[in-house]
Amino acid sequence: MTAALLSLTLFLASGQFAPQQAGSEPLAPPLEMRVQKLGKELRCAVCQGLSVADSPSSMARAQLDKIRELVAQGQSDQEVRDYFVARYGEWVLLQPTAEGVNLLVWVGPVLLLLGGAYVIFRQVKRGEPSAPAAATPAQPAPHTEDTVDPYLQAVRRELDQ
Repeated sequence: MTAALLSLTLFLASGQFAPQQAGSEPLAPPLEMRVQKLGKELRCAVCQGLSVADSPSSMARAQLDKIRELVAQGQSDQEVRDYFVARYGEWVLLQPTAEGVNLLVWVGPVLLLLGGAYVIFRQVKRGEPSAPAAATPAQPAPHTEDTVDPYLQAVRRELDQ
């Protein structure tokens, strides 16, 4: 009896989490491929990290229906993108265009890598001994009280007391 109730509960609960189908009918296969491709390029307004095609939210389904409607009307891919950019801003594009301020997002990491490589190169170059200094062995400096750090002298005086 317990197993039957548990099975019935799991069966009923699993229906709540299953993604619902979109509200409009799929188009012909070539057009539906365009709809899905465009859905992968546009960000869901609710999920923000997922594309319209991957999101299970009802808002994403409504956006996918709108894409399907625009494609059925014969609009090009760019016209569909422009439609969503006009309503949601350039934020809706999962891959924003590389122009204006967005160019920093595309070029910035490359510039940082080049700058880091330059700094590392300079540090390594600075650590290498020059050729004439390497030819003659370095003479240690004579250890006298005058060359000792004043703080070290004060510590030694304290220890002697």
